Amino acid sequence: MRRFLLVLLFLGLAGAGGWLLWHKLGAKKGAADDGAGAHSGLGKPTEPQRPTPVLTAKVAQRDMPVTLEGIGSVAAFYTVTVKTQVDGRITDMPFREGQPVKKGDLLAQIDPRPFTIQLHAAEAAHARDLAQVKNAKLNLARYATLRKQDLVPTQQVTDQQAQVEQLEAQVRADETQEDSARLLLDWAKIVSPIDGVTGVRQVDPGNIVHPGDPTGIVVVTQLDPIAVLFTLPEDELAAVQRGMADGQLTVDAYSRDGMVKLATGKLEVVDNLINQATATAKLKAIFANPDHTLWPNQFVKARVQVSVRAQATVVPAVAVQHGPPNAQNPTGTFVYLVGADMTAQVQPIELQALEGDDAIVTKGLKLGDQIVVDGQSRLKPGGKVSLPGAKGAEGKGGGKGSKGGGDGGGKPGADKWQK
Repeated sequence: MRRFLLVLLFLGLAGAGGWLLWHKLGAKKGAADDGAGAHSGLGKPTEPQRPTPVLTAKVAQRDMPVTLEGIGSVAAFYTVTVKTQVDGRITDMPFREGQPVKKGDLLAQIDPRPFTIQLHAAEAAHARDLAQVKNAKLNLARYATLRKQDLVPTQQVTDQQAQVEQLEAQVRADETQEDSARLLLDWAKIVSPIDGVTGVRQVDPGNIVHPGDPTGIVVVTQLDPIAVLFTLPEDELAAVQRGMADGQLTVDAYSRDGMVKLATGKLEVVDNLINQATATAKLKAIFANPDHTLWPNQFVKARVQVSVRAQATVVPAVAVQHGPPNAQNPTGTFVYLVGADMTAQVQPIELQALEGDDAIVTKGLKLGDQIVVDGQSRLKPGGKVSLPGAKGAEGKGGGKGSKGGGDGGGKPGADKWQK
């Protein structure tokens, strides 16, 4: 027991000594940290803030075309479903599917023999009735001579005159039958009614066709010229009408993503009704299409130029930023304006329209103002900026960073504006 008590006493004294030593060392370290903090004035020394590399452009003034954009689809100028006009068996179809054809080109041949027989029968009847008319006229002349000699009664002459007129009427009917038979024979040759391109044939040679067949033989579509049907909001209809009053409006057709220009045409007509369900008006433009760049039922974006704004204040569209509206900036639209002290400040603007890569500003900027077009995501109001090619170590760093684009690779439309 005495030995056990001695061990406990020893362990207690050793723990108390260790705690006192640890506490003393901690106090010295704290005093050293306080002295360093008092010497610097802060808990940690801070590095000076580096300028943010950006690309800038100057506000410009120039004439800007005003365009309206709508979604539409391509429609063939003419589409004809070629059908037979007579009953018969198709003996030949000399066209190839997808082949360009001209008006009058043979598409299908129906067995012509029944119609040839009808024509020959009509010609024979015509010849017979002509002979009868000739004989009746000779008899009429004889009766007229005998009547002058009072050898025949007047009634006989009158009856013969009536017979001549009846036979002449029959000859005219024969001529009509002959023309009808000739027309049926002509219809046995089915030709293209327009210039265009053939589609997939709906019936094969050897089949018997009828005028009442719903599918027809083939569809011929005219591709040059070609039409584009598109819609615009009814609120923009007044601008279109003003433009049409000044002259014919130009329409550009772009690919569905709006990146590739396909063709340029003219606005042909504005529909006479507004779709109340969508509050849009339908417009039709006509395009020359010799290379068949536009194809029926293809979705396109149509941009119609309605006017030109003279000396508009223009900035790159990529420079325009959007934030929450407030009393100083009711629309929430702004740009970063670079001052003479190389700091970026928020400048509220009023935006009138976006035209491709450009934005038209009506308020907030003046000619020559320098605005940020790349690197906005890292800017703060009042923050320092650096430009490509600036002198000094920081300028080199800024130029190098801005070359790649402050936001990771540059923005479309900024290159042509870069100053």
